[in-house]
Amino acid sequence: MRSQGSPVSRRVLLIGGLVILALAVAGGGFYAYYFSGLRSAPKQLTLTSPSPTASASPSGSDLAGTWTVGSGSVAGYRVNELFVGTTSPHQAVARTSTVSGSVSVGGDTAGAYALNAITFSAGLAGLASVDTVAGRDVRLRDGVVSRSLNVQSFPQATFTATSGSVPDTVSGSVVDLSVPGQLTIHGVTRSVTATAKAQLNGGRVEIAGSVPVDMTDYGVQPPQIGFTTVDSKVTVDFDLFLTKSP
Repeated sequence: MRSQGSPVSRRVLLIGGLVILALAVAGGGFYAYYFSGLRSAPKQLTLTSPSPTASASPSGSDLAGTWTVGSGSVAGYRVNELFVGTTSPHQAVARTSTVSGSVSVGGDTAGAYALNAITFSAGLAGLASVDTVAGRDVRLRDGVVSRSLNVQSFPQATFTATSGSVPDTVSGSVVDLSVPGQLTIHGVTRSVTATAKAQLNGGRVEIAGSVPVDMTDYGVQPPQIGFTTVDSKVTVDFDLFLTKSP
């Protein structure tokens, strides 16, 4: 006749089963929390509100000259991540204030100022994640991105253009820009078009916009991050403040 086991043994088995069930429920709860809607990302970079000193902004006749990227300028990227078990993507966002560059502005001709010798660069080593995901340290992503971009060998992303134009109405309002140029990332250069808005803001020219890219076009594969699928399509966005050189 088969033994039914002692009361003590049955209690041990019961307690063990309850512990396993509790761990399973807790694990499921953690999973739901980790990959839940408790996540957020900053909006795409756009023009800021004009400074109270906007009245000191240069007039149209003062725009001609060389303008250099100054303090307050930022650039970065936005890319969709899809966590395992979810259907709603999360936008991973990183930014850097290590931005430099300049543009030469010519005189007003036929209702527009000519832009020449356009060069803007962003230091990729300074990229830092600014989105949030509950239960996850998004800063751990930065190291993965740095390795994917091989930042040690290719420390900068650079946009250049030989020419462009800005409507002369920029001296009194926000204007739209579309500038074809060359973007170099990971040692690879591709033709792109930067779309942006520009305004005079407290004695400086502010330009905010974006450039859509596919990282695989630059020899970069989407980063491999646990439980996460990363899209190859990336938005490079920027908000630049330029000061006129003496």
